[in-house]
Amino acid sequence: MEKRGFRAMLLAISDKLTEDNLTSLKFLCTDIGKKRLEKINKGIDLFECMIEKTAIGPDNTELLRELLIQIGQRVLLEIIDAYERGATGGPAGVLDAKEREKINIATEVIVEHLGRKWLQFGRKLGLKHTQLEGIQEKHNRDLEEQVRELIRQWMKMKKENARVEDLIKALRDCKQNLTADLVEKNLKDLDAH
Repeated sequence: MEKRGFRAMLLAISDKLTEDNLTSLKFLCTDIGKKRLEKINKGIDLFECMIEKTAIGPDNTELLRELLIQIGQRVLLEIIDAYERGATGGPAGVLDAKEREKINIATEVIVEHLGRKWLQFGRKLGLKHTQLEGIQEKHNRDLEEQVRELIRQWMKMKKENARVEDLIKALRDCKQNLTADLVEKNLKDLDAH
């Protein structure tokens, strides 16, 4: 099921590519081979080659994101975001409700107090540079939304292994002890109820 959603997402991106975009993408995809590239005249054909080379896949959209950024088509990243939001909606890899509630409480505190240190926080959580750039681009004037998106991406990456303790540890690693203490205090209040 996820596979079909992945191909539909690639098709949606392919439909939005201009001829110039495709030429630029082909230029960047040097590992496909010149003869093969010459025959490609649609984005979806290029994506098919990338799937064969396992450069992209249902759980691996990193390279696709980088290529779209390099050809100046950041707007198409929203198609990938929508696919990934949908792909995480399945029952496999779902967080239990209690942990989700804890992460939601932590998120509110972090959004309120983290501020400009969010990039460092994101790196401590293990997000890639391109993911952080994408978040910055998507919400370039809204610090709070950047932090929310950062935590959403981290949860998507961790799936059912997302733990509020990891957020607290990353805060402490960034010397954001006051924020970490506030998260812990709010979680204690939750347990008290």
